[in-house]
Amino acid sequence: MKQTFTIREKLQQLWIIFTPILITQLAMFSMSFFDIMMTGKYSAGHLAGVAVGSSFWVPINTGLSGILLSVTPIVAHLIGANKKNEVPFSVLQGVYAGIAMAILILIIGFFALDPLLNGMNLENDVRKVAKYYLISISFGIIPLFVYNVLRSFIDALGKTRVTMIVTLLSLPINVSLNYILIFGKFGLPEMGGIGAGIASAITYWLITFIAIWIIHRKKPFIDYKIFHSLPKISFSKWKEIFSLGVPIGLSIFIETSIFSAVTLFMSEFGTKIIAAHQAALNFSSFIYMIPLSISMALTILIGFESGAKRFKDARLYSLLGIGGGITIALVTGTLLFLFRGNIAYLYSNDYEVVVLISQFMLFGVFFQLSDAILAPIQGALRGYKDVNMTFIMALVSFWIIGLPLGYVLAKNTELGPFGYWLGLITGLAVGAITLSYRLIHVQKMQINIQKSEQA
Repeated sequence: MKQTFTIREKLQQLWIIFTPILITQLAMFSMSFFDIMMTGKYSAGHLAGVAVGSSFWVPINTGLSGILLSVTPIVAHLIGANKKNEVPFSVLQGVYAGIAMAILILIIGFFALDPLLNGMNLENDVRKVAKYYLISISFGIIPLFVYNVLRSFIDALGKTRVTMIVTLLSLPINVSLNYILIFGKFGLPEMGGIGAGIASAITYWLITFIAIWIIHRKKPFIDYKIFHSLPKISFSKWKEIFSLGVPIGLSIFIETSIFSAVTLFMSEFGTKIIAAHQAALNFSSFIYMIPLSISMALTILIGFESGAKRFKDARLYSLLGIGGGITIALVTGTLLFLFRGNIAYLYSNDYEVVVLISQFMLFGVFFQLSDAILAPIQGALRGYKDVNMTFIMALVSFWIIGLPLGYVLAKNTELGPFGYWLGLITGLAVGAITLSYRLIHVQKMQINIQKSEQA
């Protein structure tokens, strides 16, 4: 991380931070991508089971673990303010908090899993796959939460290439384990979607151990001496982590859980609709890693500049990030529209399912444009440590506007299951417009405060 002075330098810095994050996010998401794709090749029933299981797992993975992303702006501000000696304490308290959260989720899951699945209109085989997929992947929840904290620390130092390398090393292992466990190779039984859950859990443990080794052994991380001493739990520090992280995590949870809720509502349309919806959503989410990576890069860069009170530089980074996101979305949306039929065949050999996937992907094109604006703005606001409005607007956009509208369209028009997607697109658009105004307000407010202090 370094101070920049020209637009060219800022673009270069943004690119240096963004590119490894994107590769990391794509690689991390590829674990889910290959879970869905390879399970779909195994059978439509197992694909539907993994789809239902993922509808529970994804909000936990991206939403609740997202609470721990508060470590990134906390550390970025400390470094920008030249308070590096306070970094190890913040990171370790994040690790403690992550372990505590993971244990709490496991306890809740133990009591809630069967009642939730039994309350859904699922075929017995689909319900079984969903249940044991979730049980299998839950063995990796503790290392996953710890890794999110360690990754936030690494990224806050601007060393996003390190997490990229860690993830890229683990991806081939995850795909290989998927192949072996799903299809029953090397004398092992065929486990289908359940094998995909086991493979992911093993991979989470692997990347966590690699991250710990790097932080403990390699520069510049070794200079912070993160694991040289283990302080006691500090609930005051947990309060800081959660007061900043809970709105971040809940806003992510609201966004991801809305798709999970739609998957659950779609259970009434049958196994093939569930499978097609999940496949199309999986690929749309894969493309979403681009604006999400821009969002994460902006959190780091704006947090660094804001911590140093260089608010004009922070504002310029936000404009560059949002503009880049829109440009990329126009390209990816066009490609998705043109090649949606070819992409559908990646997920299934069943012609009826392929046709349904292609139809869902038409709506996915419109997701790209709203996400290209919404995600970078959210990242910029997190860099400013302004997180409460993001949470409120996520709640309003998705659960008060998007889902009810989707339900009405699905129930009362010929759109059927596609009505849910149209409702969500509307919610995304509302969120993007509203948070645009919020970002402008926050930037004006900070610059005015700076002017008054200088006067």
